[in-house]
Amino acid sequence: MAGDDNLKVLNALDVAKTQWYHFTAIIIAGMGFFTDAYDLFCISLVTKMLGRIYYHVDGSPKPGSLPPNVSAAVNGVALCGTLAGQLFFGWLGDKLGRKKVYGATLMLMCICSIASGLSLGRDAKTVMATLCFFRFWLGFGIGGDYPLSATIMSEYANKKTRGAFIAAVFAMQGFGILAGGIFAMIMSAVFQAKFKTPAYEVDPIGSTPPQADYLWRIILMVGALPALLTFYWRLKMPETARYTALVAKDAKQAAADMSKVLNMDIEVEQQKVAQIAQKKGSYGLFTKEFFSRHGLHLLGTTSTWFLLDIAFYSQNLFQKDIFSAIGWIPPAKTMNSIHEVFTIARAQTLIALCSTVPGYWVTVALIDVIGRFAIQIIGFFFMTVFMFALAFPYNHWTKPDNRIGFVVMYSLTFFFANFGPNATTFVVPAEIFPARLRSTCHGISAAAGKLGAIIGAFAFLYLAQNQDPAKAEAGYPAGIGVKNSLIVLGVINLLGLLFTFLVPESNGKSLEEMSGENDDLTEEASCNKTDQ
Repeated sequence: MAGDDNLKVLNALDVAKTQWYHFTAIIIAGMGFFTDAYDLFCISLVTKMLGRIYYHVDGSPKPGSLPPNVSAAVNGVALCGTLAGQLFFGWLGDKLGRKKVYGATLMLMCICSIASGLSLGRDAKTVMATLCFFRFWLGFGIGGDYPLSATIMSEYANKKTRGAFIAAVFAMQGFGILAGGIFAMIMSAVFQAKFKTPAYEVDPIGSTPPQADYLWRIILMVGALPALLTFYWRLKMPETARYTALVAKDAKQAAADMSKVLNMDIEVEQQKVAQIAQKKGSYGLFTKEFFSRHGLHLLGTTSTWFLLDIAFYSQNLFQKDIFSAIGWIPPAKTMNSIHEVFTIARAQTLIALCSTVPGYWVTVALIDVIGRFAIQIIGFFFMTVFMFALAFPYNHWTKPDNRIGFVVMYSLTFFFANFGPNATTFVVPAEIFPARLRSTCHGISAAAGKLGAIIGAFAFLYLAQNQDPAKAEAGYPAGIGVKNSLIVLGVINLLGLLFTFLVPESNGKSLEEMSGENDDLTEEASCNKTDQ
């Protein structure tokens, strides 16, 4: 079997029993994703408040709101930074090593989370410009976390439970979204109790007290705390044996690092590593051999992540607008600015608690049982079904007696996104590509996803607007409406299901077996025997 030709240090990792270091790695990498989710999604909690504070119009029957271009920038700029960070740090992780750049991404996230809340300026234009600047670089750091965390966890894990470990890291996103909603609820409740504030329709000026400017800043800055708590431990993690042995070609260091981690003696196989270094299979990303071996795989991982994120991010970033459309969030004029943050945060928290978090952890429990392919097919299938079930009888769901049913159906689309492609699109690219290109290919796949997220975030600001120009939000042209937007998302999910057939099943196989690196080693050994 090809696995017998693998390096002993890698075989030791593949068959290692679940140990404390596995859970340590999950926590260290997972807290990065906790921070990622908090930072990316907390902006949707405060955009309505930003509109009230900085874009109030005297005499308007409605509270101030962000102009379309400003709203698109505030919501989308972090996603643009994330895309750039995924490509850059994914490439850098293969060039310099996973560990060397792992701490840098986290520190960038911490600094920019704090700087986002300290956005400078007295007028709206300056505050929004500095906020967008820091959120771009915040996204850049977040982007680096995707390929590095996935690659590190895949290269540390054993092959029996590798999917669960990588999915557990990603599942920390659910807790990050949940924490963002809970913290925003707590802070808005504190501010509401401290500063008695009337509704907008009672007192347009008084409904947004000066102290509201502190609330959104605090919510953004707190995102730095969980990342800071694990920064030291990221620096202490040893480089993965697969990078040290297969890419850096240092068998002695790989054996020494993993001997400490696994509490066992591992033989140093420098000669075997030298054979790997000399073999003809060391092809690069832009080569015919890569495209013949992994071209369809890369197309599968990029296309499915791209399609998934169009649907997923348009839902997440603009769920407040959908809840407003069905009346679950009261009209803005009946609330003050602080209470509006509370109601939006409550909606996000309930969705996260009832569907997002459970979906992630059902994936963790089942991914090594039924496999990645089955979970992704199931997820895309039911996302398509529930999206169409929401869309076609949309007028039925908007009636007051049926609104709870709408929320339940909407929650189920989130559940099957997370017990489905939102988790598997993260897991699979970390398993099926060669070690020297693993971080780069994961970064490319993730960046394709963020391109989809950007399309979802920007396009659905406009698409979901009412078809009647008079009923569209201030500054927006008429769109295709929420119903037709949901139909479009259903079609996108169906396409994601079809492209899933390009992605191979990696359940229960070693990383070298999936990437073909074992085959290269076997061929090299056979050639050597023939020459002798």
